[in-house]
Amino acid sequence: MKSTVRLTHSSVLFKDGKPFVSVLFEDGNKSAEGRIPDCTITINNGFLENEKAEFEEYMRENKTDIIEAAKKITGIMHWMSD
Repeated sequence: MKSTVRLTHSSVLFKDGKPFVSVLFEDGNKSAEGRIPDCTITINNGFLENEKAEFEEYMRENKTDIIEAAKKITGIMHWMSD
């Protein structure tokens, strides 16, 4: 992954009773959103296909660490999320 790309992630969220973590990659005006545990990019705005593939690989390689970090996020915003 490029060093200029910023990565942020959500807390553990639930949809249809299944847990997931939303992961956002940003670089200037470009952004891509992915989901763990699927490790797939669901929304891509401006990144090339090879960059998208790099983000998916990054999520696969770091899935456990990202999930553990997401479990530590608490607060009112988590309570209000869908």
